[in-house]
Amino acid sequence: MAIPGTESLELLTDAGAVLQPGFVGLSAPEWLRRRLGSGELGGVALFGRNIRTPQQVAALTAEMYALNPDLLVATDEEGGDVTRLEVTSGSSYPGNLALGEVDDPDLTRRVARSIGLDLASVGINLDYAPDADVNSNPDNPVIGVRSFGADGDLAARHTAAYVRGLQSAGVAACAKHFPGHGDTSGDSHLGLPRIDLTPEQVQEHLKPFRAAIAADVKAIMTAHILFPAYDGALPATMSREILTGLLREELGYRGLIVTDGIEMGAISGTHGVAAGSVRAIAAGADTICVGGGLDDEAAFLYLRDALVWAVREGRLPAERLHEAAERNRAVARWSAAERRAQAGAHGEVGIGLTAARRALRIHGELRPVRGVPHVVEFAPGANIAVGDDTPWGVSGPLAELVPGTTHARIGAPATRMEGSGLLHVPVAAEGADVDVAPLLGAAVDRPLVVVVRDVHRHPWMRRAALALVTARPDAVVVEIGTVHGLADTFGARGVTVLATHGGARVCGVAAAEALAGLSLEAAPV
Repeated sequence: MAIPGTESLELLTDAGAVLQPGFVGLSAPEWLRRRLGSGELGGVALFGRNIRTPQQVAALTAEMYALNPDLLVATDEEGGDVTRLEVTSGSSYPGNLALGEVDDPDLTRRVARSIGLDLASVGINLDYAPDADVNSNPDNPVIGVRSFGADGDLAARHTAAYVRGLQSAGVAACAKHFPGHGDTSGDSHLGLPRIDLTPEQVQEHLKPFRAAIAADVKAIMTAHILFPAYDGALPATMSREILTGLLREELGYRGLIVTDGIEMGAISGTHGVAAGSVRAIAAGADTICVGGGLDDEAAFLYLRDALVWAVREGRLPAERLHEAAERNRAVARWSAAERRAQAGAHGEVGIGLTAARRALRIHGELRPVRGVPHVVEFAPGANIAVGDDTPWGVSGPLAELVPGTTHARIGAPATRMEGSGLLHVPVAAEGADVDVAPLLGAAVDRPLVVVVRDVHRHPWMRRAALALVTARPDAVVVEIGTVHGLADTFGARGVTVLATHGGARVCGVAAAEALAGLSLEAAPV
């Protein structure tokens, strides 16, 4: 017979073990410390708002581990555009598209191991990376440069290399977003995308996840997307057919299944965060990632109690919740042992810049700038996964090499809010144009550099960039996003284009070196 009260205590601790809430501030709030110390909370997610210096993060995680040694401390450190450790400076590593462009799996492994050692050194044991999506839709607004590319086999070999590199540092990798976010034209942060592929077509998107499983990936993150080929009613995050039937039974995966942020519009705006959390665990997920907006004790208790009451009301088997909790604890213990074995190891100095230089591609003839350049950078608005706080661009690195470099950063000329209910998306007015006369005036008798990001996706940006290079055919264009349609847009006009395959700080440095005539790695196309 169970000791009175023990079943309720186990239920509470199991419910807390499957949650990874965030919090506000650079130190753990009192409620978080209290819940960790009582064993009621088993996971925490760190975001850019929690990170300033490596020393600060290391002290923060050390305090939390002292309260709960079986704690999972997670973050989004993909490298490239999505960075948390270097949120205020930009990443020292290029992102996945750059690594896929180089197509050297050993380089990808080395970059991932270096990222892993950076994370391990500050006490982070679960990384929501790599992005294993096959970016087959060039208009995808949220994946883009976060993907290794549009080919399933290429994405598979680099996903496996990334997993092995990251986990060799004792940090659990988390391949995302299962069963694939690469064919969407919508952003699941804002609404519920739908992918109408046949099961046969889905196989291309499953290749990287199969490779991750073969590489013993410790975690896989779900996609908040409808896949009618498997489940026409529920997004993958809440679908038993997808999480248990496809991932567990068909693909044979036995590790941790983590949801994407449960507060994202695809779940919160359709099913609600409480029902979404319960149905995700019931479907086969093991961990609920809780992102922005749900970052206080009330939110934690709301989700924990939703799980507890679902068990008591028979909507969620206690055995399923306990199994999920144990998977979280097992990953934390694995990481603790592996990180002890790696104690004192450090990331590979300069590997990120080496990779960024190798990924740089030159379209046309590049002549080093002569004189003091003017840089025009077009800013289409930050991807929500990237955020607004991370610096990007070419003007800063170029100014370090060529003192006196000036720059202008230009956003969409006009926007309207499009959508209804919870979903309001800023959209550039189709007929609006940037006034390029002042931009040209600032560059009279000076070299002109035009920086674009995903120019094929933004008609206003394409029109402005073409107006600039029509007036100044000697200008150099730097594309820091995907390269779809780049040749069609500029190639016929004989304009020289540099493609960095990402907006990380090191990608900007590699482009600046080439512009200044210092690059030895960039490859002509």
